[in-house]
Amino acid sequence: MLPYGNALLSLLPDAKNNEIVKQSEPSKQSSVNRGITNDLHKVGNPNLRNEPGFVQIGETGNAYRTGGGAGDGKELMEQHQDMKIKLPLDGTDMDNDFDFVEDETLDDEDVEMDEFFAVQNDTLLQMGASQSRQNFSLAQAVRGSWGNIIVDADTRTTSNGGSTNISPVLVKPETVLLNNSIGSKKMEFNGTKANGSGLDVSSHIAEKVLISGPVKKKMRCDMPPKTVTTLDEMQHILLRNRARSRAGKPRWSSERDQEILAAKVEIENAPAFKNGGEIYAPLFRNVSMFRRSYELMERVLKVYVYKEGEKPIFHQPILKGLYASEGWFMKLMEGNKNFAVKDPRKAHLFYMPFSSRMLEHTLYVRNSHNRTNLRQYLKNYSEKIAAKYRFWNRTGGADHFLVACHDWAPYETRHHMEQCIKALCNADITTGFKIGRDVSLPETYVRSARNPLRDLGGKPPSQRTILAFYAGSMHGYLRTILLEYWKDKESDMKIFGPMPPGVASKMNYILHMKSSKYCICPKGYEVNSPRVVEAIFYECVPVIISDNFVPPFFEVLKWDAFSIILAEKDIPNLKKILVSIPEKKYLELQLGVRKVQQHFLWHPKPLKYDLFHMTLHSIWYNRVFQLKLR
Repeated sequence: MLPYGNALLSLLPDAKNNEIVKQSEPSKQSSVNRGITNDLHKVGNPNLRNEPGFVQIGETGNAYRTGGGAGDGKELMEQHQDMKIKLPLDGTDMDNDFDFVEDETLDDEDVEMDEFFAVQNDTLLQMGASQSRQNFSLAQAVRGSWGNIIVDADTRTTSNGGSTNISPVLVKPETVLLNNSIGSKKMEFNGTKANGSGLDVSSHIAEKVLISGPVKKKMRCDMPPKTVTTLDEMQHILLRNRARSRAGKPRWSSERDQEILAAKVEIENAPAFKNGGEIYAPLFRNVSMFRRSYELMERVLKVYVYKEGEKPIFHQPILKGLYASEGWFMKLMEGNKNFAVKDPRKAHLFYMPFSSRMLEHTLYVRNSHNRTNLRQYLKNYSEKIAAKYRFWNRTGGADHFLVACHDWAPYETRHHMEQCIKALCNADITTGFKIGRDVSLPETYVRSARNPLRDLGGKPPSQRTILAFYAGSMHGYLRTILLEYWKDKESDMKIFGPMPPGVASKMNYILHMKSSKYCICPKGYEVNSPRVVEAIFYECVPVIISDNFVPPFFEVLKWDAFSIILAEKDIPNLKKILVSIPEKKYLELQLGVRKVQQHFLWHPKPLKYDLFHMTLHSIWYNRVFQLKLR
């Protein structure tokens, strides 16, 4: 079974459900001589092109899909979901002083496709010239969520000029024509999204198209069967992932494992804790378990920080701007005396102190559209520590963790660090973020490295006269939708595009945040946005609009106690939803924001329950519930 619950279509001749039909007169000029549809019995039907979901890659490399759904193109939301998202890959440093400039661009562009074709080319080389002349299976097809992709076969004449042999042809589609009931719409496979589909086409091809023969095995992350928009759905995934985790069993046991397992028993049997003291009980899924786990972390947890790695990628934290979270954690972890130990044999967890932002800044070749060298750099690093120490090999890296805030971090750490606990700002379920193992790291826009708490706070609820506020760059498709529905439409909703640069504009932005009841936090190019923490910083109730985004510290925090989480499709009803919230409920949410604020703050010297400790606790907490007995 493959992601999205679709099975690989059988390619065996005696398959009962498949019927592969040759063209009546195969053309030597065409590279296509096979077709597979949703219903293989329809092959040869003259009305086939009117059937939904049929995709054919022809001699020009074009693909066609005819007969779209009945509702295609009817609503503005659907139109925008079909928008082409062209993301720049110019390496621009977006770490500046403007509050509303955020969301570093991410564009897989040709990288995923190049990676896929590199794997397939390696496969063909391994086959050898003689084997390439043998008869291979017919077109390999995997049904994706957007239709059937066909990588077909090439008809070649043998040396004796008689029979024909089939060898795989690697088709890299460049253009897709999507015909629906409204009309024909052209879309191009440029970048991670395709115009006319809004789907991650390159990753579908890289992950779902297979070639017969000894193909290199590619690791796949467990994908959700559908778009995840609610906290209940995420909770279900959390429980499922914990039950299915295979990364928790070390190759051999250690004293540290027994200490973690003992802590797990204590956490599961934590004494009841009532509201009071330094933490606010309504903010937590299970405040008793959290409090006991936090106490055990302070008493038990020891972390070994690897000394390997050279500056600036390693051991050089960035303390200002969009990626400050990874930098502040690195600074505070490396200088910590309570958790950090010099003897790795005493450690329960192992920290790899690299900066994903400095990795991109140092190694990425501008306009190259290729990040393979970034991933290779971290692969070499992990292999180095695995060769030097025995700890990585004992667990396969499951007791190692990294903290990374750059959008590219999921790609950079793929495969070779797949078993590690990843604290990521880009906490996107569809790109491999694993709830229950990985930690959603808050993306914090720090304006002053010397004083990260500058301008903290906001007006009391009675003085917040603006219902909802948003201002920012038009990154991604969702913000354009937000503005088309709500910009200049309602007097009590201040929905803007980019605000002009300058100190006055920046202060006006902050004043709006401090004066609004709800602060809209739509996704940009990626699911994460610093506005979530920014809203909490200014005591404004965050309204998160980002499907598949796992909110920070999801495993312990109860986000519906201090935020509103909406599906992207709810944008047309945004005001209706907000005004329907009773005043009493709003006051509870705003109180929750003020109470949770302490958990989202950086301090030059860490304080109990602050952002440093919450990040470390979630890493510890996930490891505790990931570890299993043999």
